Amino acid sequence: MTALLLLAAGRGTRFGGDKLAAPLDGRSLAQHAANNLAALPFTRRIAVCSVQTPALPGFERVLLDPSGAPLSRSISLGIAALKGEQAVLIALADMPLVPPSHFAALIAHFRGDRTGTRVGNLIMVPAIFGAAHFQALTALSGDKGAGAMLRDAPAVELEPSLALDVDTPEDLHRASALLQGR
Repeated sequence: MTALLLLAAGRGTRFGGDKLAAPLDGRSLAQHAANNLAALPFTRRIAVCSVQTPALPGFERVLLDPSGAPLSRSISLGIAALKGEQAVLIALADMPLVPPSHFAALIAHFRGDRTGTRVGNLIMVPAIFGAAHFQALTALSGDKGAGAMLRDAPAVELEPSLALDVDTPEDLHRASALLQGR
């Protein structure tokens, strides 16, 4: 009873525009993240999107309203779209290198409360939250995500290079180089 919530409505201001549609090895940046989640057993796949977000086959699209709203609004809209699920895995569409094996490990380690991703000393998303945290997730404010809710959560280690969050054209070039080096 775990849903997937893919946050795919970023404004891309540091990128200079529509970063999620930017090509990365023949696919859009957002499609890389979606593909890495495709084979996993979610009850539903929800993507909170802007009008510029490229097509994400297999995902229910929830339009960010108002457009340009902060990250907390994307999370709130995604949680509001759930229908009885007992947990949600939150992932970011601008993290194209997180492998399917990491998402599978998060699911395997989840025990009903929270499980985050550990990169060095930081625990972050992708992460799974149990239903007991849904109200707190909808109460987040500003352009901060759920990171503060993960500080003391159990976590699955992820190599720092795979946690690359593409925010600039230089990040996109780095992601391409890492994909080609696999």
